[in-house]
Amino acid sequence: MNENSKIYVAGHKGLVGSAIWKRLKSKGFTNLVGRTHNELDLMDLSAVKEFFDVEQPKYVILAAAYVGGIIANNTYRADFIYRNLQIQNNVIIESFHHKVKKLLFLGSTCIYPKDSPQPINEEYLLTSPLEYTNEPYAIAKIAGLKMCESFNIQYGTNYIAVMPTNLYGPNDNFDLEESHVIPAMIRKIHLAKCLQENNWSGIRRDLTRRIFDDLDGKSTLENSINTFNKYGIYATHLELWGTGRPLRDFLWSEDMADACLFVMNNINFEDMAKGKTEIRNCHINIGTGEEISIKNLAQMIAEVIGYKGRIKFNSQQPDGTMRKLTDTTKLTSMGWHHQVKLVDGVKRLYQWYLRDQEFNGNGDK
Repeated sequence: MNENSKIYVAGHKGLVGSAIWKRLKSKGFTNLVGRTHNELDLMDLSAVKEFFDVEQPKYVILAAAYVGGIIANNTYRADFIYRNLQIQNNVIIESFHHKVKKLLFLGSTCIYPKDSPQPINEEYLLTSPLEYTNEPYAIAKIAGLKMCESFNIQYGTNYIAVMPTNLYGPNDNFDLEESHVIPAMIRKIHLAKCLQENNWSGIRRDLTRRIFDDLDGKSTLENSINTFNKYGIYATHLELWGTGRPLRDFLWSEDMADACLFVMNNINFEDMAKGKTEIRNCHINIGTGEEISIKNLAQMIAEVIGYKGRIKFNSQQPDGTMRKLTDTTKLTSMGWHHQVKLVDGVKRLYQWYLRDQEFNGNGDK
């Protein structure tokens, strides 16, 4: 890619896409194309075709997806598989029809089996059953990976699939059911702190910016407390799902964006397929290679926020996979390494969350 290349970033307003957009801008790329969901429904093939007909992008970064946390994945199973298949199929096929030079497909490390050896290498794909709670989403992402791989093998395209680990960063939705782990935990612990301190102005600021279940900034005290309790937020303590024992690695979204640009500029499919009799598992993991338990993560976030209440874990709720550490050897051997430490990223994200409320919540700044 060069600075004048027309690059379409699908999902440029979300957690992943906005980080990539920002990184491209910082590197001097000026010919970027993005559309919001209201402007372009990626589930509508005719609309996607019309977009490609008009814009004719030379490079595509497919960061658009229907995403969420463990509760959402387990509850809205049909939505997670259907919507993601539709989005990625439409963008990939129109990229092919319009002769896009290179496409980057962003998946997730949830594609790997529940009981994968640790750390998880790319070669472990499809070697045993998936984690049940997010199986539909994982199958959709595996299908996207295989679609890229199959087009490359059959038609000689250059579609690269990358699998980021658990992400966190600006522009996530902070929904307690549907966002990624860290943003959801930050908001939950922040609200618990506000409730513990009777800080109703802080709670109203949060609810004005982001409607929560049936609550908004004008909700009554009684309704707010009842809804908070339903989600495990109490004046005396906070309740989180599971045992707190699962181990995960977490990646700052702007580090992920940097890795994506590194791949787009330095890695081609033919390089990864070279020497293979059976061409498979040419995707690339993106992560830190460093893990932390959910319990220790919650304690870290509580310290950053200044929450002094008790954190309880509800072991009646599912944990998901007990350990999921990404093997990043393939990418690091090519010269890329993450930069942002977890505690620093958590601090940055909490400050972003508070600033976002100030500028968008009250409408007074």
